[in-house]
Amino acid sequence: MNELRILIADDSKFMRKLIRKIIEGLGHRVIGEASNGEELISLLESIKPDIIFLDINMPEMDGLKALKYIRQKVPEAKVIIVSALAQDSVIEEAKKLGALHFISKPFTVNKFREAIEIAAKG
Repeated sequence: MNELRILIADDSKFMRKLIRKIIEGLGHRVIGEASNGEELISLLESIKPDIIFLDINMPEMDGLKALKYIRQKVPEAKVIIVSALAQDSVIEEAKKLGALHFISKPFTVNKFREAIEIAAKG
């Protein structure tokens, strides 16, 4: 699998670092990080990630609102939700809005490997 360009959006700096470490360990490149939906939206203007790992619970603009915006502005973006909010209704809503996959926290490296493979296939 070719190196993928990945953007991480999570309000927790610790979580962003952990996800970055996993992604880089899987041979991919993190090209940006955002701590909320607003930052994510502004980053999308300048960088074109292959995959966006998106948390739901974030200040200023939550992940579901950001996902709606991404779908309108960058419909080809592959978005994978990474969240502790793993209730069926939340997962269903995220998928309805166009999320490709859902990883619940706490997670494993294999969950990321699987999600990246799904995204790489389209």
